[in-house]
Amino acid sequence: MARPNHYSPTIERFLVSVLYHEARHRNIPMTRLTNQILTAELAESVGWQLALQSLNPPNQALVASPGK
Repeated sequence: MARPNHYSPTIERFLVSVLYHEARHRNIPMTRLTNQILTAELAESVGWQLALQSLNPPNQALVASPGK
């Protein structure tokens, strides 16, 4: 069996139910609601900054090695 490339945490059943009902109430997909909630809560966090750094490493100029 293939291993997943990314960790996918299990969300508590009650919270899935809350997301389902709230998304229906707002008439938007659950994934959009989840993304909105997580972004609003985590946008200024240390984890957010670390994730940005890991996904967008600073550009490093290529250094040419001197020829012999």
